[in-house]
Amino acid sequence: MYNQITWKPWDECAPQIKTEDIIYYPTYGRYLEEFHPGEVFVHPRGITLHPSLAQDFATTFMEACPLFLNKSYAKELGFEDQVVSPLMLLSTALSLGVQNESEKAIAHLGYYNVCFPKITYVGETMRSITRVLDRKEKAQGEPGIVHVQTLGLNTKKEVLVRYERKIMIPSRPEAEKKTESQKTLQKVDFPWFQSADIALPERCCQVLGGQTLDGWTAGKTYFEDFKAGQIIIHHNGRTITDEHIPWTYRLGNTHPLHYDSIYTQALSAPMGGTPVVYGGLVFSWIAGLASRDTTENMIWDLGYTQGYHTQPVRSGDTLYAISRILKKEESIFPYAGIITIQLIGLKNISSAKAIQKFGKELFIKENNKKTLGLEKNSNKIFEIERKVLIRKLLK
Repeated sequence: MYNQITWKPWDECAPQIKTEDIIYYPTYGRYLEEFHPGEVFVHPRGITLHPSLAQDFATTFMEACPLFLNKSYAKELGFEDQVVSPLMLLSTALSLGVQNESEKAIAHLGYYNVCFPKITYVGETMRSITRVLDRKEKAQGEPGIVHVQTLGLNTKKEVLVRYERKIMIPSRPEAEKKTESQKTLQKVDFPWFQSADIALPERCCQVLGGQTLDGWTAGKTYFEDFKAGQIIIHHNGRTITDEHIPWTYRLGNTHPLHYDSIYTQALSAPMGGTPVVYGGLVFSWIAGLASRDTTENMIWDLGYTQGYHTQPVRSGDTLYAISRILKKEESIFPYAGIITIQLIGLKNISSAKAIQKFGKELFIKENNKKTLGLEKNSNKIFEIERKVLIRKLLK
């Protein structure tokens, strides 16, 4: 039997607020002055890559590679279980770091040296840690650039994803200036490494060597189907709705730019207005739009050298993609080869119309256009270079 509880009115229980009371306004992220080269942030929380979450990500972002969709295919290919999309690993690791490194950021400037050194299966739990590489200051009071390295780790502290990125960070406002003492950096284990090698499961190598798989993919995306210089105009587009807002927080991203319209309405152009779609989601949609034509027979995503978001994307925009094959090369595996792809993302113009309108200028990096005397393309939203390990047909 429960004892009856007598509740008092809240105003009898809680102390009355007085003018001398201190009201606490917690904020997150850091100003430029708060980044110190060599410092390591161990980001809070972490996310378990539950099978349903991984499946939802793969379908929402239009993955065509069955490794990320189909447990039976993954096992027949020699993997232990259904595999988590590498772009989900990247988007999650970056999101988990936002609270410490970029919740005050003005802009994410680019991805560099991205790789996925360990096959990650559904059910793994990932955390994220970041080391500050460099801080570049401009004129006093002006925003600066912070260069960081981030690792996504499982519970065994094995590296699932590693990358670098550059972020534009504002200086501390005059009203919040304070004198900072010399910072002593806390020593934190940071298992960074330069190798981008990926160890495929031994059984996967045996299965692929025998080419026992039939009927799981539609074909035309084997290593033999590509040639250097080929331009692939991906037909379908994807209109983004307000679905991007719950996906932002599902992956752990806490920046109000992506879901707080009062916050974004107070910003100046080009970020001002309605919430901006989180770049990791844009990246994933562009790669997904290209997936049926380029990576359906992918064995693994070997990574990305560098890439940029060149224009913001908002709910209502429609995305399209174009791929250009930059290089074909043999791998250490006789049953697979490597292709290097330049992936271009567009908004509000179909890929077919864009190639007719802009031609070869689409493949010029936006950051290089000023020195070439060219105008930036308002329809081009994303560009990156990637390497993928692709199955050979081996008839």
